[in-house]
Amino acid sequence: MAGGGGAAWAGDPEADLVYHGSAMLTGDQVDVWLTPRDNGPSAVEDASVRLRWSVPLADGQQLPAGCVRTEERAVVCRTGALAVGGSGGQIALSVRLKERSSEVTLEVGTAWNGGATDGDKANDLARVLVLATGDTYVF
Repeated sequence: MAGGGGAAWAGDPEADLVYHGSAMLTGDQVDVWLTPRDNGPSAVEDASVRLRWSVPLADGQQLPAGCVRTEERAVVCRTGALAVGGSGGQIALSVRLKERSSEVTLEVGTAWNGGATDGDKANDLARVLVLATGDTYVF
C-alpha cells in the first residue's frame, strides 16, 4: 500500500522491473519482441508494460491477447506474474503506423508494477531509435 504523495510505507513490496527486446521497422509496420524481468527483491503477481511510439499508429490494430491500445501512439501489454530474478514470457506484437516513416522512436516502460515500489528508477524507461532499414534494433 502506498502512502500519500507516492511515499512507500515500510513493508511495501519492492520490485525492479526491466524490459529487454528488439524492434524492426519495415514499411509501415513495427515488429516488437520483448521479455520482462523482475530484478527483485519482491515478486509481482502481475504487471503491465507500456510501448509508446513517436508517430501515430494506424486505426484497427490486430494486437495479441493481453495487449490493448491506450492512446494514439501507445499500447499496454500484460506481463503476467514475475518471480524475483526471473523473466516472464516473451511479448511479441506488430503494429502498423498511420503513415510510413523513415524512423520511429520506441519507448518501453512499466505502466503498472502490481503495487510494488521501485527503488531503481534509472532503468525504468528504454528508448530505441528504429530505422526503416529492416534491421533489428536491440534494447
